Amino acid sequence: MNSYPATALAKVNDMVAAAATARDRAVAFQGAPGANSHLAALEFDADCLPLPCFSFEDAIDAVKDGTAARAIIPIENSLHGRVADIHFLLPESGLSIIAEHFMPIRHCLMAKSANAALTTAMSHPQALGQCRHYLREHGIIPVAYADTAAAAAFVAGSDDAGAAAIAPALAAELYGLEMVRENIQDADHNMTRFVVLSREARAGTPFDGTVMTTFIFEVKNIPAALYKAMGGFATNGVNMTKLESYQNGGSFAATEFFADIEGAPGDAAVDRALDELHFHCNSVRLLGTYKQARKRG
Repeated sequence: MNSYPATALAKVNDMVAAAATARDRAVAFQGAPGANSHLAALEFDADCLPLPCFSFEDAIDAVKDGTAARAIIPIENSLHGRVADIHFLLPESGLSIIAEHFMPIRHCLMAKSANAALTTAMSHPQALGQCRHYLREHGIIPVAYADTAAAAAFVAGSDDAGAAAIAPALAAELYGLEMVRENIQDADHNMTRFVVLSREARAGTPFDGTVMTTFIFEVKNIPAALYKAMGGFATNGVNMTKLESYQNGGSFAATEFFADIEGAPGDAAVDRALDELHFHCNSVRLLGTYKQARKRG
């Protein structure tokens, strides 16, 4: 907790204390109060008690040790792609995905004075990447920080008149900054997908609407292994909405894949597709089944 800027600590302490009074309502998120994940937690469950955590690992650990019932974690953005390290952290966590949430991201440039000659803008690397054209056009140097709202808190306590932060409008209100410009993201369709994590998989009650299943798998290191592994989804009519590859273990030989499909284990077509996937893979691990929050395509 001491890693937060001093200007954010009082707010962090208040939220931690509130979450401790009802852990079953606590939703852990990465960032300082006012971060996009804070807003996402309240959008997802307006009655929750958001619990700020300095890192993604801290948010996951809060659920694992029972400090929070759930965590809400960003995994991908429509402009800047995959959120770094999430594909490694989710499988390692042992937690289950029980829901997803999509939130439009509106980045604001804020500083101690709206009329200052700005030289730097501090924010989370994802936010900086989503605003890179704006920053370049205005000659502002991007500076990476742990999260958006903490960057705003840091700027609020800084003596650098040329320093700005990129964060949600709520952060300017919380930390006493002035708005320089709103909506500086490089495209209006800027959207982040979050997943909600829990110690237990979602209860077996029927889903209302389309169901999603997320899993990871490692194909065998043989020619056409991925082609063969994917064949079962095509022949059984199972729609795969996401497929991303990444290296694990440092060997550059064992490629792992992160995938989303429409459907759930127990559906005959999904079961047949997963059986074929297992045959062509060294390992397959389900990460969760949950209701689709936004139609793909």
